[in-house]
Formats: sequence, structure tokens, C-alpha cells
Amino acid sequence: MTSEFLITSLVVILLPGTGVIYTLALGISGGFRAAVLAALGCTLGIVPHILASVVGLAAVLHASALAFEVLRYIGVVYLLFIAWSLLKDSNALDVGPEQAPAGSALRIVRKGILTNIFNPKLSLFFLAFLPQFIPASAFGDATGQMLFLGGVFMALTFLVFVGYGALAAGLRRQVLSRPAVIVWMQRSFAAALGLMGLRLALSDR
Repeated sequence: MTSEFLITSLVVILLPGTGVIYTLALGISGGFRAAVLAALGCTLGIVPHILASVVGLAAVLHASALAFEVLRYIGVVYLLFIAWSLLKDSNALDVGPEQAPAGSALRIVRKGILTNIFNPKLSLFFLAFLPQFIPASAFGDATGQMLFLGGVFMALTFLVFVGYGALAAGLRRQVLSRPAVIVWMQRSFAAALGLMGLRLALSDR
């Protein structure tokens, strides 16, 4: 593992995406605990993409236009569904007790996992990203090296997302004192997710 890998990974992780938006939304609506659960879910959602890259399924997605398009549009539908649900539910970001209900923990994690699973470009990203940081001397154990680097990437993702969540949770009091801010943020999150869904639908491979 090199400093170049760590720096590149941090830059990629810090860029706002669906996982960041989901974690921020949960941090504001449910507090720090909910944000940690969201970060955990988004991090676990990376696992299938890393495994797909390691076993070569990402190459299949890259080679098969149909497979890629099917997975891509599943992701589009899911993102648009989340955006619509956020707009439709007036209480989606209703700021309540800081500790999220115990029964909702699994739901938060599950939605975080699905948010990242339905993004085929993550598999293609890891296919192109991880091999660049495997030294030639380690090609005999390339699988182990890729799994190790993927694990480091996941750990960094979790830490960065928890940081985002802590920042969002810290703004809860300001949000509580301004109900109009909740409505504005809810619409902003919904719009951002909707735009990401449309961008995924219209993007080239």
C-alpha cells in the first residue's frame, strides 16, 4: 500500500455522491448514530463491487452492453424511487430524538447497502483502480493484494462517511430551530438524488 493509493482513495471518497448524500440526510434526521449506520451500510455496499472486480465480473459488465445497461437502469430506478419517496414524505427528515429507533437500524443499513450496490460504475471503477496499485512483484498474489487494498478503501470510506455524518449531526440544533430549513434540505436531497439518477441514465459507459 502506497501513499499514492491512500491519497487517490481519499480524493475519490470525499467527492459527494449518493452515499454521502444518504449519510448526511440520516445525520440530520436521526443524529450521529443514524449517520454511523448509514455509513456502515454504504461501506458494505462496496463489497460486491470489490468481489466482482477480483473475480472478473466487472470485465463481463464492461464487455456486455446488455448486462451493464440492465444493472445501470436498476440503479436509476432505485435512485429515482428514493428521490420521489423523499419528496412525497413530508416527515422524511423530521428531526426527532437523536437516537434512531432500534427497529430502524437494519432498515438504515439496508438502504445504505442498496444505494451503493445498484451502481455498476463502482465495479468498473475498481477494475481500473485497484490493479494500478499492485506491484509487479505481487502479481503472484494479485487476488490477495486486491482484497487487501479493497479493504483499506472500505475502511477509509467508513471513516470519511462517519465524519460527514458527524458534521451533519452537529447541525441538528440549527435545523431544529428552523423548520423551513428541513423542507429546503429535504427537497435539496431529493433533487440531488434525482439528478444523480438521471445522470447515471444518460451517461456513457
